[in-house]
Amino acid sequence: MRKQENRYTIAFYNLENFFDTKDDPYLLDDDFTPKGFRNWDDYKFGRKVKKIAKAISTIGLEDSDIPPILIGMAEVENKGVVQTLLQSKKFKDIDYDVIHFDSPDERGIDTALVFDKNHFEVLEAETIPLIVQNTNGDRDYTRDILYVRGNLHQEEIHVFVNHWPSRRVGPEKTDYKRIKAAETIIKKIETIEGDFPNIIIMGDFNDDPNSQSIQTLMQTGNFINPMKKLLSPKSGSANYKGKWSLFDQILLSHSFLNFESKTHSFVKAQIFAPKFLKEWKGKYKGNPFRTFGGKNYLGGYSDHFPVYIVLEEH
Repeated sequence: MRKQENRYTIAFYNLENFFDTKDDPYLLDDDFTPKGFRNWDDYKFGRKVKKIAKAISTIGLEDSDIPPILIGMAEVENKGVVQTLLQSKKFKDIDYDVIHFDSPDERGIDTALVFDKNHFEVLEAETIPLIVQNTNGDRDYTRDILYVRGNLHQEEIHVFVNHWPSRRVGPEKTDYKRIKAAETIIKKIETIEGDFPNIIIMGDFNDDPNSQSIQTLMQTGNFINPMKKLLSPKSGSANYKGKWSLFDQILLSHSFLNFESKTHSFVKAQIFAPKFLKEWKGKYKGNPFRTFGGKNYLGGYSDHFPVYIVLEEH
């Protein structure tokens, strides 16, 4: 496909435990310290930074002249790790900045939104707490939902960056938490003024496109999910025990299907899975090339592939 100057990429990437090497006494981050379970030191952190920068800098370049202008991120420990990433040589020509808030997640992993200041102006940013209980009645301290309102080339858009509660104890036992996350977003959207607001909901939803939580969003009739067709037995954004999933998705409001002047319209959606992001041999060949396999340091990128959409400005 011919590159066009007025085409821009918006991406989402779960960075797999993007921790610094310092011990935060208030977080369960001891594993990611030099003396911790994973022997996480400056060398390993530096390698991770370089690799993530390489991945992000190449997302969508077959369609756009520049790297993504918005990147939602999951599993970042704090603002500092993202700022270190943005100082990478790969981004020296890009005026990136980051929006990040600490969330109450016990492991200390948060979401963030990186944006290119030449293309996106932040008007408002806040976190929306996700209040869910475990089955024993105690609160599950999980990630907040990051909400950002801003101008994308003078067009106002609303972005939600998510990392919904995990399935660790089983999908059926935890479905209600992710459905609550969807309902929390719907509640926020109801407060947005204007007839047809431009909304982008991105994240690691810990659910596939057909799961009830994602369907809760889709049943409002406000969204398209261009990622749905990308999941197959042979492809997804992550692989667990030989089975592909597409927990990483980007949903768009119908307003991105118009072609009016000074608006953005949806062109395509993709899983970004070039050869360098994959395991290249053995049992896990073709899977995301991850940083760790259990305790073993593999030195890869992430256990998720990034996903992205391409928008065209009219």
